[in-house]
Amino acid sequence: MRRITIAAMGAVVALGLAACSGSGAGSTDDSTGGSADAGDLTVGVAMPTQTSERWIADGDAVEKGLKDAGYTVDLQFAGDDIPTQQQQIDQMITKGADLLIIASIDGTALSNQLQAAADANIPVIAYDRLIRDSENVDFYVTFDNYKVGVQQATSLLVGLGVLNADGSKGDAAGPFNIELFAGSLDDNNAHFFYQGAMDTLQEYIDAGTLVVKSGQTDIEQVATLRWLQETAQKRMEDLLTSTYSDGSKVQGVLSPYDGLSRGIITALQNAGYGPTIADGLPIVTGQDAEIASVKLINDDVQFSTIFKDTRKLAEQAVISAQSFLAGEEPEANDTETYDNGVKVVPSFLLESDIVYKDNIQSLLIDSGYWTEEQVASGQA
Repeated sequence: MRRITIAAMGAVVALGLAACSGSGAGSTDDSTGGSADAGDLTVGVAMPTQTSERWIADGDAVEKGLKDAGYTVDLQFAGDDIPTQQQQIDQMITKGADLLIIASIDGTALSNQLQAAADANIPVIAYDRLIRDSENVDFYVTFDNYKVGVQQATSLLVGLGVLNADGSKGDAAGPFNIELFAGSLDDNNAHFFYQGAMDTLQEYIDAGTLVVKSGQTDIEQVATLRWLQETAQKRMEDLLTSTYSDGSKVQGVLSPYDGLSRGIITALQNAGYGPTIADGLPIVTGQDAEIASVKLINDDVQFSTIFKDTRKLAEQAVISAQSFLAGEEPEANDTETYDNGVKVVPSFLLESDIVYKDNIQSLLIDSGYWTEEQVASGQA
């Protein structure tokens, strides 16, 4: 089994239970020792931003789960500002946090904070985004991010008719003009998403079924700093001007996140595409099942999104935190995939689902993630 790194990520998954390394901040000889009452323990929760409804929901869910388990919680949002997140984590350590759960803004920017945590025997759980270049990351809870990328690419192929929803070959042969978008390069997940997507799309690009007309296929060319919607919109506008001013049309866009998808769709609609897929709007993918994009899918504007049930992610983070705080080792189901550049971080991976218009009810409404009213209004 190969390890996946930033430079070379392959398809992964070897499931098996394994123990965490005892050499990091969460060694079982830490000061909590499993003897303290939950009410005497504090968990610092560092989230990246409140500009995305997804991260607000994550923060609230983790906080609620920890409080329900009896712990004191210090929840902080950093406004997508790296120095702010560094300062918030420093303060959590200074104030005596017993454990840290961190969703990083930049996965390479927290080495000093993690060293301080290790020096204070504070276990560190990386939440959703892997923290890189530090031995002081004790555990990682996330989704199977490579598979998320595969699902995004698969949904693009389904939307174009190259594949059927069940994975069988569709009737459409192309060629189809597509453009590619990736997330922020400082987010380790962005690389997994893009690698999974490109490993899925490459055979169709090689066969000529898909044509990236701009020629921009390297992740450095297609990345979107900080996952900003307006940045994606501007790049889509530039692509339409530079590549499609000859009268040709873009027919599909790989987008790794719903916020980017909405910016891309705005650029396309402003350029005369649409207003719906039936009216000529390209197939646009997404991720996170944000309510505004779920409404767009329901309205035949955005084609798909990836549902990562963050309630389950928050629950798993709480379960892992409880293990550490009891002086035990959390259960991992992957100990080979997530090499952070210094160590392979024991991980617990969760599964995700593709959302199309015809399964909004079963995946999102019946599960209680969104209500029918919220889907209809596009507001949480």
